[in-house]
Amino acid sequence: MAGQPIDPAILPRLDPEYVEFHNKYIAHLPAPHTLPWDPNIRKKEAVPGAADILEVGSVRDYDLSKTKVRVLTPEGPPPESGWPVYCWYHGGGWTLGSIRAENAFCSRICKGVKCVVVTVDYRLAPEYPYPAAVEDALETLQWVYEKGPSLLGINPALIALGGSSAGGNLAAIISMKAAQLSPPISLVHVQMIVPVTDNTAQPSGNSYPSWKECANTVWLNVGRMIWFRDFYVPNEADRTKWDCSPIFAPDELLAKTPPTWVAVMELDILRDEGLAYAERLRKVGVPVTHKMYKKAPHQILAMDGSVLAVGRELVADATTNLAEAFGTTVEL
Repeated sequence: MAGQPIDPAILPRLDPEYVEFHNKYIAHLPAPHTLPWDPNIRKKEAVPGAADILEVGSVRDYDLSKTKVRVLTPEGPPPESGWPVYCWYHGGGWTLGSIRAENAFCSRICKGVKCVVVTVDYRLAPEYPYPAAVEDALETLQWVYEKGPSLLGINPALIALGGSSAGGNLAAIISMKAAQLSPPISLVHVQMIVPVTDNTAQPSGNSYPSWKECANTVWLNVGRMIWFRDFYVPNEADRTKWDCSPIFAPDELLAKTPPTWVAVMELDILRDEGLAYAERLRKVGVPVTHKMYKKAPHQILAMDGSVLAVGRELVADATTNLAEAFGTTVEL
């Protein structure tokens, strides 16, 4: 059974800390997309190397119509106007992950930004393909807006969205769907970390050179990305819809996106579509900033423990950026 050795062309470009960890903990494991599909894969740790989950004021789960959410609340009394709130959409190619995914990151945001964090256990492909994840992501925002003030003690005027990878895709989409609601839900900020913005991207790299340049990168190579895509969007005609590929959103809708922060990794096939999306936002007048993390592969958000300094840097940057958007004092 083949493992996941580092491609010789990628090896010298990778962060040495990552190389050491990969060779010790990942290289011998079969890549999920090379195995027959088994939903039990979701029971395994999605990405090794995460930091410990920090203690926060409270952690509670709530049921929605077709899924559930986990709510992390800071310690201490809320501000007089209520807590700021951050809706988080986990990564995993719309196929892997759960309500437990990226809880270490969520706890750091909750504690560091002093905000409520709501992470959603959206339905996953292939059992529930597009648009199930979008529907659950939008319901989460509506639930937070409508029920949050009384149930969670949040300030509905201070709502931000964030997500990683597939979750970054959902954050982009929901930020626009929020503007289409009647009445619209006003958002203060969006964070898109290693987002999927174009589900029509091809290995040729014609539209996004990183798809060709990083085709054999670690973790999220072309084979794994297409595996995720085929599960989530089996109908190719759906892939050009903006609520599947937000890069195709019309200008007038895209312009309603709140101020946005985009984080991309140098050795990620998704790097250039993330940068292209940031540029589209900029062209329609949305305040946008972006950062590219050198020598880093796709999945470092979940490798912020003692493993990767660049993973800790990303989490610290996300915390500081969100605190600035909310106007809170950051604690790192």
